[in-house]
Amino acid sequence: MPTFDAHNHLHDPRLGDPAPVIAAMRAAGVTGCVTNATCEADWPAVAALAGRHPGFITPAFGIHPWRAHTATPGWQDRLRAILRDHPHATVGECGLDRWITEPTIAIQTPVFLDQLRIARELRRPVTIHCLKAWQPLFDAFESEPPLAGFLLHSFNGSIETARRLIPRGAFFSASGHILHPRKAKLLHTFLQLPPDRVLFETDAPDMLPPADSITHPLPENHNHPANLPAIAAALATHGLHPAPIDSWLQP
Repeated sequence: MPTFDAHNHLHDPRLGDPAPVIAAMRAAGVTGCVTNATCEADWPAVAALAGRHPGFITPAFGIHPWRAHTATPGWQDRLRAILRDHPHATVGECGLDRWITEPTIAIQTPVFLDQLRIARELRRPVTIHCLKAWQPLFDAFESEPPLAGFLLHSFNGSIETARRLIPRGAFFSASGHILHPRKAKLLHTFLQLPPDRVLFETDAPDMLPPADSITHPLPENHNHPANLPAIAAALATHGLHPAPIDSWLQP
């Protein structure tokens, strides 16, 4: 089953040397992926990976809410520049998170708003992380409305929240984490979403699936992105299938 990983972090040192990881992904049937930066320091590594694996890695450049406090003066212009240097790149990973206490939502919000603005200016898809911050997210959208085609990665909201996002053009990606029995309610939410708005991701090296969907084990319970085909097969047994990736990357 050919599969596309809508969200991972191949540059993360926890995965080790990216070359054998990518080789394993290809051998397993993964046809491509979006690799997301989380801070400015990641941008060169993500760009280099995309350069070494054209057609397989789509780079995403952004600042994660957990790293909002690391943004340095002038980062907005540097983000615009690297996006212009990579015409197929997306903006991400960015967003809002109230599960953490530091950096505060007050620090996260302006960094997120600027990334929404830049994504809209350059007409790029954007990948959003949102955890326990749905009302701040909707407030941000009132200030800086995203283009249709933004992705809520590892979506963990309610169906009611999803129904507020769908008319705005949201996509939703599911990781293998929702296969854990304790996530049954979230799996049910995904089954209620429009099929053409659902994508699959690994969020590797995070979001480890249950043991029966791990074909490529890693130390310390890290998630290998080559687990994606097994994750997709398991999700298919529940009736969940991904939309074509081009419906998001090229809406």
